[in-house]
Amino acid sequence: MKILIVSHAKIPITKYGGTERIIWWLGRELKRIGHQVTYLVAAGSSCTFAKVLSLHPTKDINLQVPDDIDVVHFHLPAPNFTKKPCVVTVHDNPGAGMDFHPNSVFVSGNHAARHNSSVFVYNGIDIADYPLPHLDKKRVHTHFLAKAAWRLKNVKGAIDVATKSDNKLIVLGGTRFNIKMGLRFTPNLNVRFKGMVDNHEKSKVLNSSKALIFPVLWHEPFGIAIIESLYFGCPVFGTPYGSLPELVPAEFGLLSDSKSVLAEGLKNVGSFDNRICHEYAADNFNISIMAQNYLNLYEQVLNGATLNAVKPALVQAAHQPKFLPWHN
Repeated sequence: MKILIVSHAKIPITKYGGTERIIWWLGRELKRIGHQVTYLVAAGSSCTFAKVLSLHPTKDINLQVPDDIDVVHFHLPAPNFTKKPCVVTVHDNPGAGMDFHPNSVFVSGNHAARHNSSVFVYNGIDIADYPLPHLDKKRVHTHFLAKAAWRLKNVKGAIDVATKSDNKLIVLGGTRFNIKMGLRFTPNLNVRFKGMVDNHEKSKVLNSSKALIFPVLWHEPFGIAIIESLYFGCPVFGTPYGSLPELVPAEFGLLSDSKSVLAEGLKNVGSFDNRICHEYAADNFNISIMAQNYLNLYEQVLNGATLNAVKPALVQAAHQPKFLPWHN
């Protein structure tokens, strides 16, 4: 099968990345199992295992797709694409008024349901890009992994939970001084900030971490940080929003909208089995499963099927707050 993967992203990614790593892993896995992959991505991109074409943001997307492609996999909005069979993965929370393609695919069951759909594929990580987890190593700190400047990710809440539970916290994805959050400075010396890190540095931190603290204040569509942390044997302490109840059953972490409940739970973090957390992530959220699930959808659209009988649209309760509840 000749597959075109389309994204605004530039590949390969050198720091953290989210969608960038997903499309890289997906293309590499599809190539490994015998398919021909081409990327249509941001100018300046390169790839050793697939052909790369430059995406022109202002040009009609129908004119940029090669004629010999069998199926197109968009990782950006493409409501008016008609040239080839396609699927369109929605990675974020676009908000009200978004025009979705009928072949839209979401990244968790909750994510799909909030957009009046039942079509979703969980993201998967490629364990080839990670060192082996040290599951018997002593764990000495907790970690936060997200763009800390984004208030919806709630780094302040993570700091409070770590402090209340007498745990050191390493923040990956943020700095101690940040003007993006309204001139925020964090004087708490129990917290270390490492900024945006590459995969090697991130893996070192996760390999010695007791747990991921992830108290997001929005409906998280998926959260690769959750799966990466579990892969390294770290249970997840977060809020019960979006995909988290799907991804973090009670055996693998604790979910609450109360910082006191999460802090108290962290005092008993040793009750979670690092090896079971690792096996759960490796067995259920790997790139092989993700690629096969997408191949099944490619086959459906190639056979003329429409993935969503009703065009997806945001289903939102009246007066939905920007920030979901977070209590003491």
